[in-house]
Amino acid sequence: MLGKKYIKKNTSTILNLIPIKTPLDFDRSIIGHSQIDCVEHNGSSCLGDFVSSLCLVDICLGWWEAEAVMGKGQTESLEALENIRRRLPYRLLGIHPDNQNNLINYHAIEYANRNRLEFSRSRPYKKNDNCFVEQKNSTHVRKVLGYIRYDTEEEKNIINDLYRGDLRLYKNFFQPVIKLTSKVRIKGRIYRKYDEAKTPFKRLLESEQISQKKKKELIKFYEQLNPAQLKRNIDEKLNMLYQIYQKKNGLSQATTSKKLKPSMVSFFMMQPRRFRCHGYLI
Repeated sequence: MLGKKYIKKNTSTILNLIPIKTPLDFDRSIIGHSQIDCVEHNGSSCLGDFVSSLCLVDICLGWWEAEAVMGKGQTESLEALENIRRRLPYRLLGIHPDNQNNLINYHAIEYANRNRLEFSRSRPYKKNDNCFVEQKNSTHVRKVLGYIRYDTEEEKNIINDLYRGDLRLYKNFFQPVIKLTSKVRIKGRIYRKYDEAKTPFKRLLESEQISQKKKKELIKFYEQLNPAQLKRNIDEKLNMLYQIYQKKNGLSQATTSKKLKPSMVSFFMMQPRRFRCHGYLI
């Protein structure tokens, strides 16, 4: 919880109001503390408006949720976070974003105070402080949607249809994950131990922090799901998404799995210059 009295509206004051946490500072046995990150679907250019995915991952369960927004505005990001909070099967206790402006602002501080959420942030330029959600960004977002640019409302609506329905159900109820239990360095080598692979849904049922009534509701809902049908629905909606992208750009086929090289002038200016010396290109 943070105080409501602010002195100046500048970035340094906001950062001073939000405490810093590293992965070692989290209690991974308590359900409700989550990391948040924003994944940009801008293809090879940051110009103009494009779709971004606001992703949330519970540190204890590995439960994943996401919401697509157009751009990275503060109001849109908070609305997306509120939509995620309402469909969580447990009570959200804390949020931990990185240092992006869409969630490091006074609106986010007020939102955390209003909903009694613990609000913390990562260290600047330390991407691994958000390691839990960064891993899901790769497996749950990039491997599904690819690296191409989505910048229309029609594309955003299809992505949200996936996030709010089939994709979240498939990942949380049927995709097992393993948790790191210990990490020891012996003579310069790191030895890691992991627990049994379980779905976030199963970890939720095994927890004593959830009421029996809620568990019965989840079990009843789980018995109605068909993982094969969910996967077919996901593939069908992704095909619709790729067709819209191809039609928009006049392409016969879309390459989604490869990272695209930026086309901005500043990107090429940052590349090391090559010159010829004694007939050799250096």
